Parts: sequence; structure tokens; C-alpha cells
Amino acid sequence: MIALELTAQQRSAVEAPFDECFAIVGPPGSGKSAALAERAARARFLYPDAELLAVDTDFGFDKYAASLLVSEGLDVTLIDDVDAELLFASACAPLFALQWDDFARKQLDPEVPGLRSPARFLASAFRLIRRLREADITPEYLLSRALAGATEFYAHPPNFADPALLAATKASFHDSLDVTTEELRRQRLRELDLAKILTKLYQSYVDLVRTSGRMTGRDATIAAADCVKGDAKLALRLQARHRLAFIDEAQDLTEAQLRLLRAIFGEALEGVTLCGDASSHLSMVRMTNPQVTFSLARSRIEFDHSLRKPIVEKARTPTPREEAQLIARRVRGWLDEGVAPHRVAVLLRSVRHAELYEMALLDEEVPTVVGGDSNLFEDRRVLDALALLWNVHDPFRHEWLLRTLASRAVGLADASLAILCSEPADPQRRLFTFEDEPAPTVRTRRWDPKRDLRLGWNVVRGERDDALSPEAASRVQRFRARRERWLQLLHVEPFERFTRTVWREALAREGDAGSARARSQQVVLSRLLARLTGFLAQNRDAKIGDLLAYGEQRMRSDLETCAFCEEAAEGFVQILSVEAARGREFDHVVVANVRPGALPLWYSPEAFLFSPRLGMIPKDNVGEARSSRTAKFTYYLFRSKAAARYNERERSAFRYALSRARRSAIATASGTPTSGRTAPEFLEELP
Repeated sequence: MIALELTAQQRSAVEAPFDECFAIVGPPGSGKSAALAERAARARFLYPDAELLAVDTDFGFDKYAASLLVSEGLDVTLIDDVDAELLFASACAPLFALQWDDFARKQLDPEVPGLRSPARFLASAFRLIRRLREADITPEYLLSRALAGATEFYAHPPNFADPALLAATKASFHDSLDVTTEELRRQRLRELDLAKILTKLYQSYVDLVRTSGRMTGRDATIAAADCVKGDAKLALRLQARHRLAFIDEAQDLTEAQLRLLRAIFGEALEGVTLCGDASSHLSMVRMTNPQVTFSLARSRIEFDHSLRKPIVEKARTPTPREEAQLIARRVRGWLDEGVAPHRVAVLLRSVRHAELYEMALLDEEVPTVVGGDSNLFEDRRVLDALALLWNVHDPFRHEWLLRTLASRAVGLADASLAILCSEPADPQRRLFTFEDEPAPTVRTRRWDPKRDLRLGWNVVRGERDDALSPEAASRVQRFRARRERWLQLLHVEPFERFTRTVWREALAREGDAGSARARSQQVVLSRLLARLTGFLAQNRDAKIGDLLAYGEQRMRSDLETCAFCEEAAEGFVQILSVEAARGREFDHVVVANVRPGALPLWYSPEAFLFSPRLGMIPKDNVGEARSSRTAKFTYYLFRSKAAARYNERERSAFRYALSRARRSAIATASGTPTSGRTAPEFLEELP
């Protein structure tokens, strides 16, 4: 927040006593974080010898928990959800091979919801376990509540013919409520088998995390809480060391993080200051209860209004392209007025598909940088860069080779590519590969018939150069010569220098030097190189093949995110997800794509839900079933009002996005507004 002096409310928050749990709450933009920072500064002045615990709930807690474990002699490596899902997949391998003794003894039926599609089952199970870890729910508690919940629900089933239930359920799912006693018994058995399988997988994952030391932030927080809880002397040392704690964005505190705070500062959280807004819980992943969190404070101060008073307007265009162009013109106008680029943001609920807006801004010569839930490894510029590394390592990965040959750097036409994919007129198939022959790949020098694929050989050996036009042949020969030199550099140069050389020599630059496109491309390549070198730093024995396999894993994952770096945003307009903009402010904000399916995102319930009272709630009805959904799932969505609560959270995300602006904000959408029955039309709700 930018302010010349603190308000009276802020000053009261700063000067409140430190000896109890204190909360600073208020709407977005009300100056909470500034008051928290001043309160922490006052504490450092009063207690100069104390190491205050000042963290946010995003990455600060994760790093603190991991460092605590390391200080206690544990070997811990922080990983993200992509690596954690791979770790979980290894725990699932025996299940998918049906190698469990429970199957052999027929104690478990493999015909459980979702297991027919292993990849889908794995993804759904990992998302469930991720939520359970956020809620600090153990495998033992999961199974006990699943068994008790099943007994309670099926022993006294609700009235599935309730008119309110039928009215709230789509007609296509009414058949799930038409159940007999025998059908409910069958669904119960499937549900119990599912609960036992998920519990076993969950326990296997927990064991792998503990033995490998590879932990997500939530895993590290749980391990740290267990470590401190089981060692009273350690808890006393930590409390004396920190004395006070200052937690920003406290509405996103998970149960595991609260347990770690209680282990250090006691059940009353004496000396802890919580700062946040219960209505600003935006995460689509974290399992939190902001009302309960802030109720832990013995005293609080509530800021009653926002200090930001932006002018808010809305606009709707006929098509998405016109919407993107409108946004680009508006942003260009702000920059022409002298606004610094990094003081302007385009916010979307998700930036996984923000290319349309990015391209429109680049067309207006506006340099942009994207941050949030976008997948860096799906970016067109990253794919071009990775393709060159694949060409060096394995020219027989033809999807990557074709990408390079068709790129602007080489620029082969379709006709030339067709020639390169064809057999020579009189092919002389070699029977042996001699030791003095240049290796087509760094992986092996041995001939492998399975790799005898024409495009790769034609490019590496030039067997179709005579059929190409002189210009096309010259381009292929130039690429071949470069590749042979890159192979030599790979073995003698450090990876970073080798990579920069390859990209400098063969990667087409987007736009003229110094243009918005060229600058944005440079930021993307810098991010990619940092990720690749980071992987090598953590995996000292990794080769280029391992590195490229890592890139492919990231490219295929739905959990990959692009961390936002505020230092790298200087001079760039930022395209951010709403969550990535949390705690930040801009002079001007565009909240784009405000339409059902984008903001709000469609409500799509998970395949496995869990309720502490009802236990496991599977969505798919498998086996000899007449309906696709289970009766329990349909009833739970109605009773919990899941869709309404989801849409209310999305509405809070929309309001929060608008509150990031200091001077002006504009909300935009395209197309004709819907009736708002399936999902609300936030743009139409805006006055």
C-alpha cells in the first residue's frame, strides 16, 4: 500500500499489546498489511534480540517448516505438486497392477469408482489427498470416518423423493435418486472398498514422503508440527527464539499451519498477530476456515473501509478478440499517459489460456509478463527453445524436429518437409554403424532398427538433400552443421553456456530488437533457463535426456504453475491470475473474461469427496448400476449447497480482483450474457 502516514485505525493496530493473539481484519485495500508491517517493525525495536516469525501463508510457511526440519537434522527437499503427484504415482503402481494381497484374498473388489481409468483415478485420488493434507487429516482418521459415515448414511438414508432435492437436481441425474434397498447396499460396499483403497494409497504416500525426504510445503508443515509437538524442549526453544509471530493473509492458514503455530506458541497463540480478510479466501486448492482462524484471536481491530477508491467501469464486446483488442488499447492509453508498465495489470481467474490477451497487448507494443497458474512448458516460445535441445539430444523425436524445421529460424515449406520425410530414390540401408561415424544421438552409438526413422536420418545424413531446392538444401545443411557443433559443445561446455549458444544461433527472435515481443520472449527464456538449471542443481547426476524428460513431465501436468517474480516484472504489464495478484496493488486493473466458464469457472465436483460426518462420497456409480452417479453424491451436493458456496467464492474473487486497483478498474467480457442459471453473470451484477 502507498500511504504517507498511518490512519488512526492503523496506529491502534500497531500499538496493540503483543502478549495475546491479536487480529487485524478488514476488507481488501483497507491498509491491513501496512499496519502489520509497522507492528512488526515496532516489535523488532522493542525486542532487538528476538528473531521474529514474519511469514505469509503462501511460500513463507513452507520454507520456514522445511528449514525447521533441516535444523533438526532431517534431510528435506521441498518439491511442488507436479513432483508430489509423481511420487504418489509410484505409491499407486502396485494397485494398478492388482498386486495387493487384499485383491488376492478377495477382501477388496477392484471394481471401485474410477479404477477403470488409472490415469483419471490417480489424478482424482491425488487431489483428494492434497486436500486431506491441507486439512491435516491422517489416513487413520480418513478410514475411521469413512466407515462411520457409511454406517450413519446407509443405516438411515435420507428421503430421496424429497421435492426440494429433486428440484435442485438436474433432470439427467434424477435416476441416481431412484434407488432400492439392494442398490444402496451395493453402493455402500463399493464405497467402503474405495475408502480402504484410498486409505492404503494415502498411507503409502505418507511413508514415501517420510523416507524420501521429498516434501511439498504442506507435507513439511505437518512434519514440522509433529516434530515440535513431540519435543517439548524444542517447542520452548522455538518460542524463546521467535517470541512473536506476524502472519499475513491469515485467512489462508490451513489446519496444519495452525497446528504448527499452536505447537510453538501454545493453544492460545500468545504473541501471534493474524492479518487478513475472511472474505478474501480465493484459493481453489487450500482447505481453510477463515472464520475459525480469526476466532482464535483474543482481541482484534476491524478496518471498516478500503483506502482505495478506484473508478470502476465495465465493457462487453461481441467477440473475445474484440475484447482483447479493447483491453490492449486501454492499456496502451494508460502507458501513453506516463503510467509505468508494472503499475498496470490484466487479471483473469486463470491464466492457463491467456494467449489471446497477451498477443493483443504485444500487437499494441505493450511488453507483458504472465504469472499464476499458467504452464511455462506449454508456451510457444518455450516449446521452440526445448525443440532445439531435443534436436541435439535425439533427432528421432520427430515432433520436436518438425517444429524446428518449420520454425522461422529454418523456415522449410511443407513440400520440403514432405521430401525429408520420404525414402531416397535408391536407399542404401547400412548394415553397420562404424565407430568413426558421427553419432546421431548422444544417447547411444549403437544401431537400433526401431530408431531407423526416415526424417531423422535424412536431416542427420543428408540423404535427401539432392531432392530439395537449393535454398531448402542450404538451410538443412546449415542446421546440420550447427547441430554437429552443438553435440561437441554439449560435452565440453557448462549446460547454461551451451544452451545460450544453441538458442542464440538457432532460435528465431520475436520482433525487432528492443520490441515488446522480443523483451517478452527474453523473459520467458530466462524463466525456462532458470527452471532447467534449477533441476540440474538439484539432480547433479542428471543428463540432458533426464532434463528434457523433466520438461515433458511438466508440459503434461495440470498442476504446473508459473511463479510470479515481482523483481522481473519491472517494465512489463502483468497478466496475472487473481490468486497471483493477492496482496498486491496497481494503479490500473483490467479484470478480463468475466463470463461463466472463465470467471466464475464452471463448478465441476471432484470424483471423490470427503465429509467428516458422512465419510467418503464417490461420484461415479460403478458395477451393475443403472445411473452414472451415486445417490450419496447427488444428495451431498444438495445438502451442502456445494455449487452455491463455490460460486460465492468466485464472486469474492471477482470483487477482490477489482480491489487491486488504486485509480481505475475495468471489467470486461464478450458475447451475449446468459440467464445466469448455471453460473452467475458477475458483469451484469456490477452496478
